[in-house]
Amino acid sequence: MRLGVLDVGSNTVHLLVVDAHRGAHPLPAYSHKSELRLAEHLQDDGSIASSGLDALLAFVTQALALAEDQGCQDVLAFATSAIRDAPNGELVLERVRTQTGVDLRVLSGVDEARLTFLAVRRWFGWSSGRLLVLDIGGGSLEVAAGLDEEPDVATSLPLGAGRLTRDHLLGDPPPAEAVRALRRKVRADVAQIVRDVSRAGDPDRVVGTSKTLRSLARISGAAPSSDGPYATRTLLRSDVERLLPRLAQMSAAQRAALPGVATARAHQLLAGAVVADAVMDLLGAGRLDICPWALREGIILRFLDTIDPH
Repeated sequence: MRLGVLDVGSNTVHLLVVDAHRGAHPLPAYSHKSELRLAEHLQDDGSIASSGLDALLAFVTQALALAEDQGCQDVLAFATSAIRDAPNGELVLERVRTQTGVDLRVLSGVDEARLTFLAVRRWFGWSSGRLLVLDIGGGSLEVAAGLDEEPDVATSLPLGAGRLTRDHLLGDPPPAEAVRALRRKVRADVAQIVRDVSRAGDPDRVVGTSKTLRSLARISGAAPSSDGPYATRTLLRSDVERLLPRLAQMSAAQRAALPGVATARAHQLLAGAVVADAVMDLLGAGRLDICPWALREGIILRFLDTIDPH
């Protein structure tokens, strides 16, 4: 069947169309996205401003038309931390439902971690043994670990690259003391989950799934996206440690000139690197493998698992 997946994230709103069948590899057929950056359309109290809501409504309306043009039989629509954490999130959901007919499912941070873990497990297979999966989004950090398709530990922290940039790293580049203060905060927050994650046992493979981690790997010499999803891509903690001082001294425009860094996300790459350095260090991950599948694929796979094959 042909499925549309509408993903409303903190940075990007994305319609992905896939040809998917139970027990088969979902094949991407069409992709349309916009760097809406809902996390930056916030009022002082954290509510989504009318500008962000209007832009979201316009995209959802367009995405529905595109999904119909592409022959989608169903559209799975979900939202993450940008709407989950907004005081007016319910109002936003109701406006989307009323004006477009789309019922956005708001995922909890734990759900994000669990579904991303499922996608990673299916990508790498059982031979990878115990997995530790890290995802640094725009609004939150997800961590999951375990041996099966359902992780033994799944947790989420409000340490997204976009959120931290907006709240802590003003200036281009930001002052050195602001970077140091952010480093202290992130490490203190990550330290709170180390014990729980460690209970899942030592991982046989550590995996990263986010755009932030893909960009850091690309800067460090990993294969470009043009080499396709099956190219092996890794990121060493030593690479992140080496990159951090360099990124801290660069402007957003200078970061955007680095390989694999999109202009729209260059401003938040420093915060993402601070999080990557902290979580890899405190969880003892000297190296991680980059996985091309993440939350969207996890949602597709879980949906397909629920379909009666008869």
